[in-house]
Amino acid sequence: MADEQEIMCKLESIKEIRNKTLQMEKIKARLKAEFEALESEERHLKEYKQEMDLLLQEKMAHVEELRLIHADINVMENTIKQSENDLNKLLESTRRLHDEYKPLKEHVDALRMTLGLQRLPDLCEEEEKLSLEMI
Repeated sequence: MADEQEIMCKLESIKEIRNKTLQMEKIKARLKAEFEALESEERHLKEYKQEMDLLLQEKMAHVEELRLIHADINVMENTIKQSENDLNKLLESTRRLHDEYKPLKEHVDALRMTLGLQRLPDLCEEEEKLSLEMI
């Protein structure tokens, strides 16, 4: 009877070992699947980070491009403003010169008339570029 009990005890132990081994194998399979999923996720994360780096580089290139465009716009705005100022100064100078020329020409024409000479041609008659419309 002690032998039977000992055999039963060993059988129970074997049954427990079998159950625990099956349980251990199931856990081992899950562990292997989790580890594979972990490695896969790590690869994905690495890819995501590389893509993020590329996107950030592209963004910085666009930011630099926009900065250069903005700088070009500022240069053009300053150039336009300077050109407008130069044009206004030239217009004012042209007006002043015309204002000086007109009475002088009238005086010269009057002196020429007293001597029986013809009047000098007007500026607009001499050259198209010197029309009063421009002034």
